[in-house]
Amino acid sequence: MKTNNGTNKTVYVGLSGGVDSSLSAALLKNEGYNVVGVYMKNWSGDNYGIQTDCPWEDDVEDVKAVCKQLNIPFKSYNFEREYRQDVVDYFFREYEAGRTPNPDVLCNKEIKFKRFLDRALADGADMIATGHYAQVRKISDKYELLRGVDPNKDQTYFLHTFTQAQLSRVLFPVGEMMKPEVRKLAEKFSLPTAQKKDSQGICFIGNIDVQDFLRQKIDTKPGNIVDVDTNEVVGKHDGVMFYTIGQRKGIGIGGAGAPYFVIGKNKEKNELLVGKGANHPMLYYTKVKLENIHWISGETPKLPLDCEVSIRYRQKAQKATLVILNENQSIQIEFENPVRAVSPGQSAVIYQGDICLGGGIIKQ
Repeated sequence: MKTNNGTNKTVYVGLSGGVDSSLSAALLKNEGYNVVGVYMKNWSGDNYGIQTDCPWEDDVEDVKAVCKQLNIPFKSYNFEREYRQDVVDYFFREYEAGRTPNPDVLCNKEIKFKRFLDRALADGADMIATGHYAQVRKISDKYELLRGVDPNKDQTYFLHTFTQAQLSRVLFPVGEMMKPEVRKLAEKFSLPTAQKKDSQGICFIGNIDVQDFLRQKIDTKPGNIVDVDTNEVVGKHDGVMFYTIGQRKGIGIGGAGAPYFVIGKNKEKNELLVGKGANHPMLYYTKVKLENIHWISGETPKLPLDCEVSIRYRQKAQKATLVILNENQSIQIEFENPVRAVSPGQSAVIYQGDICLGGGIIKQ
């Protein structure tokens, strides 16, 4: 991490209660920044039937303990209303439409690096920081988003909607570190979160059963499960919106031979399409259309563009070429090798080496 160089900048650190953000605050204070710890209360689970699974009460106590240990001010911002409107409602709308959204991408876009950033700047911050594994680099008058050094923790997939203005105000202190080094330094700073397990599940909500969560707001709509190879009805589903392309568990059908996987959805007939085998040919695609494309540079690069693309978090980026489809000027990804289980509604994130260029939503 670059040093403060004697400046007197104030940084508001988004503290989640985990070790990564805790160490980020410690490192920044050690560099000479005026650090303020901020806990964002975005979710308490009310009216969704999963209140007991929501970890926020434990997390906020851990944040307070970290602030006390570092002798930095503690603040709490409540974005519950905004989180419901911008993230949770979108999550339900997309699933109800038969798509598979990524709420963590939207959480970063709408809450952490929009609502939190704007509120922090209004409160007197010069910058904000989080515990994400990513890096920011400035070249001339442009900011670039780079992968985190730890390939197992890199989180740029979730951060591809950054604007130039946002990147100019963001610090990622652990982006240049490996996870074991983070925990070792957290112990050195005597942080109470040094050995706390990493959080899992949906951003701010925690580890939940997604189908149970969806059923709180989406009504069932029973229909047939159809084998795409035999065109036979092999079972019943209670709503195609509850299933994801490539899914195996939870379909509720057995049979001899290879297990069934979700291949697709016929929304007009309300049919869930399945095929046998994890490598069923209909699970693989070489061409994928994108919509709602965002470029971090603020400028659309010249196409066709050779690049690498990830269609899900922690998937190794696959070699591809971006091309323009003449009939409607939309952008299509043409993969060098077929990719498995492409899910409409998910994010496809575009890279050139370690540089994250941006991304878009996979179109149906």
